Amino acid sequence: MALVTSKEMFEKAYSGGYAIGAFNVNNMEIVQGITEAAAELRSPVILQASAGARKYANSIYLVKLVEAAVELHPEIPMVLHLDHGADFQTCKDCIDSGFTSVMIDYSGHPFEENIEVSRQVAEYAHERGVVVEAELGTLAGIEDAVSVAAEKAMFTDPDQVEEFVKKTGVDSLAIAIGTSHGAYKFKPGTDPKLRLDILAEVARRLPGFPIVLHGSSSVPQEYVQIINANGGALKDAIGIPEDQLREAAKGAVCKINIDSDLRLGMTAGIRKHFVEHPDHFDPRQYLTDGRANVKAIVAHKIVNVLGSDNKI
Repeated sequence: MALVTSKEMFEKAYSGGYAIGAFNVNNMEIVQGITEAAAELRSPVILQASAGARKYANSIYLVKLVEAAVELHPEIPMVLHLDHGADFQTCKDCIDSGFTSVMIDYSGHPFEENIEVSRQVAEYAHERGVVVEAELGTLAGIEDAVSVAAEKAMFTDPDQVEEFVKKTGVDSLAIAIGTSHGAYKFKPGTDPKLRLDILAEVARRLPGFPIVLHGSSSVPQEYVQIINANGGALKDAIGIPEDQLREAAKGAVCKINIDSDLRLGMTAGIRKHFVEHPDHFDPRQYLTDGRANVKAIVAHKIVNVLGSDNKI
């Protein structure tokens, strides 16, 4: 099986009451951990690359790594997706280099400009068999080149979604309902709650249309504790409650983005390995432990958050 688009994935996820995990990839070990878990659990999966990942690894490496995973696990439907494409040219470059899905994120611009650029990307992508995600509303937090202060975050306005989708022709829509980028999503003592009422209203206005949640890492505290116990200094890292994400996945949300949790797992494995084996200097030794954590996290998400296991 070659790389696919998310069109059929989302149709099945919407009707089946589950979501597809969109996991950010930066290197070989992360790709391996994600796809091995997906293969063992028979789950479709989206592998996505941010601007930071493309700068770090180069798009050509990322495309070839994902193609290798497809060759090793031909039974698993896989999408290669651009996360937070900043402009038309970035989306075009990824479409032309083998990505099967792109996100144009013009959400920080005026509504009409967001419509116009998203429409241009959709037209170019659809002519080449590629699907497009766009965003309405603005998430707080920091992820690679995306940085939005909490006071500048904006919930998605349900009054805008029908016009936006109709005029742009995009295939899925990322909305802001209280998720946040990065590992420091909320202040200590807060009770994080997603605006599921906004999600419900968006779903009512866009029946059957796939909705996406960004910034949905849960920041598992066991990995934070491992990092801190082995020389790290992660203070007050708080994520999205998994039960709320599972509730969203039962409805219109067909794609849930997870990045920070994988970074935490990889780092926890490496830090612990160095403390336990101070004589080791072979990257294959400590990256193996990091990769194992990535695989375990993805498996947990597939079964307990996304509900996408055994959907092949």
